[in-house]
Amino acid sequence: MSGNTFGVLFRVTTFGESHGKAIGAVIDGCPPRLDLSAADIQAELDRRKPGGHKASTARKEEDRVEILSGVFEGETTGTPIALLIRNSDADSGAYNDLRDVFRPGHGDYTYMKKYGIRDPLGGGRASGRETAARVAAGAVARKLLTREGLDVLGCTVELGGIGIESWSRDAIGANRLLCPDPGAAKRMEQKLEEVKGEGDSLGGIVEIRVTGCPAGLGEPVFDKIDADLAGALMSIGTVKGVEIGAGFEAARMKGSQGNDPIGPGGFKTNHAGGVLAGITTGQEIVIRAACKPIASIALEQETIDVQGNPRKISVRGRHDACVIPRIVPVCEAMVCLVIADHLLRQKACK
Repeated sequence: MSGNTFGVLFRVTTFGESHGKAIGAVIDGCPPRLDLSAADIQAELDRRKPGGHKASTARKEEDRVEILSGVFEGETTGTPIALLIRNSDADSGAYNDLRDVFRPGHGDYTYMKKYGIRDPLGGGRASGRETAARVAAGAVARKLLTREGLDVLGCTVELGGIGIESWSRDAIGANRLLCPDPGAAKRMEQKLEEVKGEGDSLGGIVEIRVTGCPAGLGEPVFDKIDADLAGALMSIGTVKGVEIGAGFEAARMKGSQGNDPIGPGGFKTNHAGGVLAGITTGQEIVIRAACKPIASIALEQETIDVQGNPRKISVRGRHDACVIPRIVPVCEAMVCLVIADHLLRQKACK
């Protein structure tokens, strides 16, 4: 299987399956002398791991990270950093009835068409479990960005059709859904519990903001930084759409409304979301990712088996009712990886 490596100079390869012995990542290109400990990475993994919400999966993985290489006495050495996260609470028995059936909304059908074989246990490589490796790698990238004065923050701006009406940074950490609007967070919680009780699931929208990013990052044609950011977020299995700045709303504006005026003090608005012509402007980068509902639901659905025969399926096992809030640190991690890569690329060209 190709396509497991991400980045140009700051390169990350993830490995492992949902119900295998372990998952992990290898980072190549991280600069030397960067302060790094397992605690730095663990802090991000703890934000992603299950159990923090009533609608979260019952699978209890500790997600303890082990640094196998690339760090000596608390500093990176410039050599590949290998990170390992062991799987300790996989329950494969719930998937015995799914070995010859394609689950709607999952990669079962497409993996079989591409490879002629698939790992049915927890979705294998297509499982959301793989994102823990991304978060681990993203934590290393975040350390690099923090040293350079950048900050990456994600939050929930919509869940189940309920959108925010206000935005407060302080409110994000004050509720389990990581929502910047306390009132909206309460309504989201109520709807999520109702839908989980029905055996169904919900989708939502995550917003990521990058502050402190210098102007000039990104390549002008095919490696535009906004294109790379969109591609990075779209590589997350649950993400079905990405917009930057005004996004799709820009299509409904006039040029006089959508352009960002520039004065002696800088840009006066930020409809561009911090990117013009594929290159950062120095303003806050604003990105939103639309996440589909969790595909594994208890409600009965129509499907087929590997022979093409019609079947009915109700997915058992331990699953989230919504990817939010656990997907927020994953989105942050992918943004950190892109920005770190482009930051190194910019330094290399000077």
